[in-house]
Amino acid sequence: MIVGILKEIKSEENRVSMTPAGVEVMKQNGHTVLVEKAAGSGSGFEDAAYEKAGAEMVATPQEIFQRSDMVMHVKEPLPPEYDLIREGQIVFTYLHLAAAEELTHALIKAKSINIAYETIQKPDRSLPLLTPMSEVAGRMAIQQGAKYLEMAQGGHGVLLGGVPGVDPGTVVIIGGGVVGINAAKMACGLGAKVYILDMNLERLRYLSDVMPANCFPLMANPATTRKLIKEADVVVGAVLVTGAKAPRLITREMLKTMKQGAVLVDVAIDQGGCFETSKATTHSDPIYTVDGVVHYCVANMPGAVPKTSTMALTNATLPYAVEIANKGWKRAIQENPEIRLGANVMNGKVTYKAVAEAFGLDYTPIDELL
Repeated sequence: MIVGILKEIKSEENRVSMTPAGVEVMKQNGHTVLVEKAAGSGSGFEDAAYEKAGAEMVATPQEIFQRSDMVMHVKEPLPPEYDLIREGQIVFTYLHLAAAEELTHALIKAKSINIAYETIQKPDRSLPLLTPMSEVAGRMAIQQGAKYLEMAQGGHGVLLGGVPGVDPGTVVIIGGGVVGINAAKMACGLGAKVYILDMNLERLRYLSDVMPANCFPLMANPATTRKLIKEADVVVGAVLVTGAKAPRLITREMLKTMKQGAVLVDVAIDQGGCFETSKATTHSDPIYTVDGVVHYCVANMPGAVPKTSTMALTNATLPYAVEIANKGWKRAIQENPEIRLGANVMNGKVTYKAVAEAFGLDYTPIDELL
């Protein structure tokens, strides 16, 4: 199979979907790898390293799309790429379609094979290709929350960890999954008072066992959320419904009860955001203020630390990319139920139920296309 590695075109996205080490593995499996020139430079991987690993360097994205059987990105295709995607071409990347109606319709029109990193799922319901980026984003959420609490950045001037004789800041994390526990680790390490909310009692028991004494796992419900956000200096939205639009957990009315200069960090913004007042921002213009509350809603947070993120992402995606390339998409889906769950839009049909429901589209079970 010919596999194409594209340069990211999303604003300030410096990750790349495959490292030179990944190219070497692809070559060992008998595949041709095309890499767009300068695709890896933002992550510290120069063209010479890809060539040494056996890649063919290609000047334009148009040539990558024209020649490749499978194209790989980190982020979703953007409008300049829609018309480049060919019928039957495999697009393997983060798609987040339940929050992207225009892209969903473009992929239906293209009749391409669209397999989403974020909905590939193991039998234990973990999300192996989302997990490494969730780990990065969870840790970054606290870094950013702490920074934007500074008065010069628009916050109300609280040091999250406090100092001897002064109370630490209060962090409320909504969602106790991968993002939530990584955010809690960072916030606890700084010395903040941390509340982590989740609806799964078994998860709360686990968090109670493993987290330090300054972390308080609580059952998530609207009353608890309303109470805690009044005390919060930083609120992290870390709720995920796999493949579906994120639920809105803090309303505009609730926002008015928060401290002036508190910070909201919406890690769920890729899936539409879990605060009513959330809208996607960029690394160059990351924040805005509503009712005196600072909102940080950058849609590609791990892109700020691409050297870490790219290696973590390739570690997770490469085995699946190799399997799809070795077997072809149909056999890979038939033999691997994890990849089957990654099928979102296939041959012009929406094959992921949550995406169909988000936009009122017809849903076609993937088995009907095999």
